[in-house]
Amino acid sequence: MAEQQHYVACLDLQGRSCVVVGSGKMAQEKVDGLRASGAIVTIVDPRDYRANDLDGIWLVIAATSDDELNRRISADAEARRVFCNIADVPDLCSFILPALHRRGPITVAVSTGGASPALAQWLRDSFASQIGLEHEQLAGDLRERRPWAKQNLSSYEERRDYFRELVAQALA
Repeated sequence: MAEQQHYVACLDLQGRSCVVVGSGKMAQEKVDGLRASGAIVTIVDPRDYRANDLDGIWLVIAATSDDELNRRISADAEARRVFCNIADVPDLCSFILPALHRRGPITVAVSTGGASPALAQWLRDSFASQIGLEHEQLAGDLRERRPWAKQNLSSYEERRDYFRELVAQALA
């Protein structure tokens, strides 16, 4: 049987309702990450969780050690077509969270498909150590050029080649 392959995406959660079920350090890390992306976060104590806590939300993250509760949250989310992450239980997730490092507009994300968060974190740190201020500044400069390129270069291929050349020149 082939291993699960995930479709990797960066979500725009600005102003979108999300729920974190849990308490403690891990739950707070999830809340902080969601809020940093602009999400509107409701925190639900595991003892108070009800299926209707998931009504009208975009995604839920459960950070609990209660296996039965985690299975309920996963099933409730699936029934409502709500994206669900159960921390450290990839089989109950409809999405998993990579190990992240952010520097300005640059985000390094590493995933092992849920196999080993420790390995993903080690790899993230290794890659992140290679990203310096010059890369952050270059990303900002390239962002400023995007409107000009969109207006003056008619095809995707022309824009791709233009930006590849700028990057190659800047990092040579």
